[in-house]
Amino acid sequence: MTKNIGGFDRVLRIIVGLGVLSLLFVLDGSQRWLGLIGLVPLLTAAISFCPLYPLVGINTCGRCCSSKEQ
Repeated sequence: MTKNIGGFDRVLRIIVGLGVLSLLFVLDGSQRWLGLIGLVPLLTAAISFCPLYPLVGINTCGRCCSSKEQ
């Protein structure tokens, strides 16, 4: 599994993931569990790999993944 998430993309995913995850504490009732969706961007940022990117041909990693030094 090669990395396909770059630095800016990774930081953005962490911010968005934490924001969505905060819905667990903001919303009431059954809607609050939508906050668990925030785990997806946090997980993809942690492992620097997005499974959807290869399907659409995106690689935001840039120079870090252009060679075989992963």
